[in-house]
Amino acid sequence: MTRAPMLLLAPALLLAGCTTAPPERVQTRVPVPVACQEAVPARPTMPTEALVPGVLPWTLLRAALAEIDRREAYEVQMRAALVACTAAP
Repeated sequence: MTRAPMLLLAPALLLAGCTTAPPERVQTRVPVPVACQEAVPARPTMPTEALVPGVLPWTLLRAALAEIDRREAYEVQMRAALVACTAAP
């Protein structure tokens, strides 16, 4: 007669493990790399590249000053593209 209580107790003990609450879910945020969809601005032609060797100094100076303006404008476009690619979604 000692077997009867054991037969009733064994299934109860086995099912007792199923009644516990499942572990709580933890949400972890992981940064995922995303391809940048921003177009690379086209590099402008620089005025000093079109000069031939031996040009007059003031012609070279005017071309160099114009090139500074073009490079600054190009830099603004490049920075805008970089900011668009690195901004948080």
